[in-house]
Amino acid sequence: MASGIYECLSKISEKITANKDFLTELDREIGDSDHGINMARGFAAVMEKLSPDESDIGAVLKKTGMTLLSKVGGASGPLYGTAYMEAGKVMAGKVEAAPEDFNAIFDAAIAGIQKRGKAVKGEKTMLDAIIPAKETYAKKISDGANIVEALEAACKSAREGVEYTKTIIATKGRASYLGERSIGHQDPGATSSTLTLEAILDYMKSK
Repeated sequence: MASGIYECLSKISEKITANKDFLTELDREIGDSDHGINMARGFAAVMEKLSPDESDIGAVLKKTGMTLLSKVGGASGPLYGTAYMEAGKVMAGKVEAAPEDFNAIFDAAIAGIQKRGKAVKGEKTMLDAIIPAKETYAKKISDGANIVEALEAACKSAREGVEYTKTIIATKGRASYLGERSIGHQDPGATSSTLTLEAILDYMKSK
């Protein structure tokens, strides 16, 4: 599985790039109008730095996080960069991801985002998609589902989380300046997080 993590990140990069304009349009409504542009640029830089023969998942995730931290502007760079770097720590030295590893990755990424962004669920951020996805994934695995089944359910919960962000007031970032006017708009970070999970699911289905 030497190229597994590379292929997975390729799927993520392709998904983000394909939705660049959509993410930017979402950000235009409540942010800086650059989320899709920044994320696509960041993942393009990631793929330039990675090699298909890299096998250490932790090392690749760390490199991905460091690249996103330096190449993605606004709040997204530090948040996504931290999420990937923290995930890299729990996957150090591993060349395959077991079901419980995804739980650890979720937990590490969420903890990193919360520490960096000083946010919790319910504040119209990426956490409103990631936390429900993690909770669903963990329950499905506990109930005996395989990784694909658990990720399918997790993606459904993430999409529901994105819909939920339309109903609440933003309290973090530039969107918070809009107050009640932020209601009705879905959070770009929650959306890109969901796209990331969908890309991981696509990769796992292709294995």
